[in-house]
Amino acid sequence: MKLKLLKITSACFVVLSLLNDRAQASPIPAGMSHFEVGTGNNAITVFTYKPRGYHGGPLVVVFHGLLRNAEDYCRNCIPLAERNNVIIAAPLFSTNQYDNEEYQRGGVIRKGVVQPRENWSYARLPAIIEAARQAEAKPALPYYFLGHSGGGQFLMRLAALYPMEAKRIVACNPGSDLFPRSDWKFGYGYGGLPEELSNDAAMQKYLAAPLTLCLGLQDIDPNHPELDRSAAAELEGRFRLERGRNCFEFAQKLAQKHGWQFNWRKVEVPGIAHDGKAMLGAKEVQAALFGDQKLVARKRP
Repeated sequence: MKLKLLKITSACFVVLSLLNDRAQASPIPAGMSHFEVGTGNNAITVFTYKPRGYHGGPLVVVFHGLLRNAEDYCRNCIPLAERNNVIIAAPLFSTNQYDNEEYQRGGVIRKGVVQPRENWSYARLPAIIEAARQAEAKPALPYYFLGHSGGGQFLMRLAALYPMEAKRIVACNPGSDLFPRSDWKFGYGYGGLPEELSNDAAMQKYLAAPLTLCLGLQDIDPNHPELDRSAAAELEGRFRLERGRNCFEFAQKLAQKHGWQFNWRKVEVPGIAHDGKAMLGAKEVQAALFGDQKLVARKRP
C-alpha cells in the first residue's frame, strides 16, 4: 500500500510540475495584458498588446517618456501592432525605482560615479526579451526598440553603450541627444566615462548602430515644460528638432571624417510637435521600424 501511495504521489508531482511549467510558458494573451519580470522591489511591470489575429510577427519594445505612462504607450501602439502583426511590450520604469538619471541615462552614472555594467537600467532588458520569447515559445523572436521623449533619450544612450540585437532602434523626439564627442559631459557627450566606453572604438560602434532619429517638425518650442534647459542641453540646440538635426549632422560628419560605417537614419515627421500618441501612430515611424525606404528618406524641408 505504501508503495502504491508513493507511486501515486510521484505521479501527481510530475503532473503538477508539468502543469506549472505549462502555466509559466503560456503565450502572451491577445489584446491588452501585462506580465512582471523580477520579484519584490526589483519587479518591472511590462504592458503588452497582441493582435487577435497575430501569426508570428516580431516584438516591438516601447519605452515611455517622462510621465512614466507605459500602459498609455502600449495602448497608443495598438494601430502599429494591428497594421504590422507585431506584439507590443512596454516596460514601466517607475519613479519609485528609477529617477531620471537612472531612466533617461540608463543609470550609467549615479551621483557622479560610473556604475558597474550589471547595475545599469539597460541590464533589465534581456530578461524582458527572454520572458516574451519564452511565453511565445520562440527563442529567436526578433525585436525592435521604439521610444519617445524620455524613452528616446534612453534608447540613444543604449545604442551607444549597451548594444543588443534589436533590428532597429527608433528614438523619437528626445529632449537631449548623445553626441559622439568626449568634450561634453555624459548624457550629452562621452565626457567622464571610462576610456573603454568613450574611445574612438566606442564611438565607431555607436555610429554603426541601427539607430533612427524621428523628429517632429513642429517640436520647436524652446520653452516646453518638459524640455531639458540646462546649459549643457542648450549647447545642443534651442529645441528638440534642432538638437536632433545637430546631433545627426555632427555624427554623420564624424563618420565621414574617419571613414567609419554610419548606419543612422533621420526621419522628419510633418505636423507633429511633442505628442507621443501622434508620433507613435505616424506612418513615418512605422517605416523607420520596418524599412519603407521611400518614407525613411523624407528630405529636410
